[in-house]
Amino acid sequence: MKTLIRKCPHCGLYTMKDLCPACGVKTVMAIPMKYSPSDKFQKYRIKLIEEDNSAKNND
Repeated sequence: MKTLIRKCPHCGLYTMKDLCPACGVKTVMAIPMKYSPSDKFQKYRIKLIEEDNSAKNND
């Protein structure tokens, strides 16, 4: 599998590892997912992102 660049949400460091080498936090993909008009699961992904954002705003 091709490894893509990842970003640490805590310190902002870019890396290709699953864990940030600077602070040890789990990294996230730095690029968005590929768009497909025939995506069957798009509504579920959007709902999950909205729930995650609202949980972060409540903290």
